[in-house]
Amino acid sequence: MSGKVAFITGAARGQGRSHAVRLAADGADIIAVDICKQIDTVGYAMSTSDDLAQTVAEVEALGRRIIATEADVRDGAALRAAVAEGARELGGVDIVLANAGIAPGGGSGNEPEQSFRDIVEVNLFGVWNTVHAAAPLMIEQGRGGAIVLTSSTQGLTGRGGYGEAGLEGYCASKHGVVGLMRTFAYWLAPHNIRVNTVHPTGVNTPMVVNQALERHMADNPDLSAGMANLMPVPLIEASDVTEAIVWLVSDAGRYITGVTLPIDAGFAIK
Repeated sequence: MSGKVAFITGAARGQGRSHAVRLAADGADIIAVDICKQIDTVGYAMSTSDDLAQTVAEVEALGRRIIATEADVRDGAALRAAVAEGARELGGVDIVLANAGIAPGGGSGNEPEQSFRDIVEVNLFGVWNTVHAAAPLMIEQGRGGAIVLTSSTQGLTGRGGYGEAGLEGYCASKHGVVGLMRTFAYWLAPHNIRVNTVHPTGVNTPMVVNQALERHMADNPDLSAGMANLMPVPLIEASDVTEAIVWLVSDAGRYITGVTLPIDAGFAIK
C-alpha cells in the first residue's frame, strides 16, 4: 500500500476504522469520512466526533497522513468536497471503501416509511455518492485503482424477513449495492479500476452489539435463531473483513473484479 491513498466512508469506528488503520499500517494515506451524528430512526448510538478523532490519532501514530471530514454520505456535494480536499493534500485517490451504513430500527420517530427511506438512502444512495465522488478523479489520474463496496449477507440472502420495514430496507439496499458493484465494474474496467463487494455476517461492532438489537432479538427468538451462522461463531471481528478487503485492493487481487465475496462463517449457505 506504500504510496497509495484510500478514501473510506464510515471511518470513525468499527469496520471503517479497522480498514483505515490496517491500510495505514501497510503504508497508505487516508481520506476519512463519517457522519458523526445521530439519525433519528437508528436505535443505537452512532459515531461521534471523538470517534473520528480516535481514528485520526491511530493513523497518525503509524506515521501516515489522514484528512478527516464529518460528512453525510447522502450529501453528494459534501463527499465530492471531502475527496477533492483529500486528493489535493495527499496526492490523489487509489482505493475507495464505501463502508458507511446503518442497521434497522428502534430509534425515536421510527415510522416504517422513514426507517425504510433512511436505510436505503444511507446504504445504497450513499454508496452511489461515494463512488461518483471518487471515480472521476481516479479516471483522470490514469493509474487504475480498486473499489470495495460493503454489502452484507443480507445482500445475498433474504433470511430473517418478517415484514419489518427496517430489515426490508436493509436487505433491499444491500442487494442494491451488488447491482451498483456490477455496473461500476463494467464502467471502470477500461480504466483498470476494479470493483467488488464484501458480504460480512454479523460483525462485533457497535452497529451489531448494542442494547437495541439485543432487545429486538430477545423479543423475536425465531429471528435470532434464523440469523445464526453455519460455523460455531456468533460474530466475526472487523479485522476479518479488513483482511479480505486488503487482499482485494492489493496487487494480489489485480485481476479480481465484479466479485461478491462473503466473509460470513457459512451464513449464506446455511
